[in-house]
Amino acid sequence: MADIASAMLPPAATAQMPRPTPDPASTAREFEAVFVGQMTKLMMEMVDTGDFSGGAGEEMFRGVLAEQMGNEIAKRGGIGLAPAVLDQIIRMQGGSGHGQ
Repeated sequence: MADIASAMLPPAATAQMPRPTPDPASTAREFEAVFVGQMTKLMMEMVDTGDFSGGAGEEMFRGVLAEQMGNEIAKRGGIGLAPAVLDQIIRMQGGSGHGQ
């Protein structure tokens, strides 16, 4: 059985795939989207829906709604967090930030 598994697996030298290097700007935008989504989720949890609650279905999908709202807010300019995060990413990589 071990012979079959070893015959099907590629050699260790070819198994190493190059790691993709993400675009720092898209990483900063994604960070902002997640941050805003989490803030939105917390705000939505604090709202008393009273008699207008969507029940269990609303509770189940509230996190998804907050995540999508965060994505849309970030896509449309966000709250100004992405440029600051991008500057820090560039500084950490040894470059100079946008403000310099």
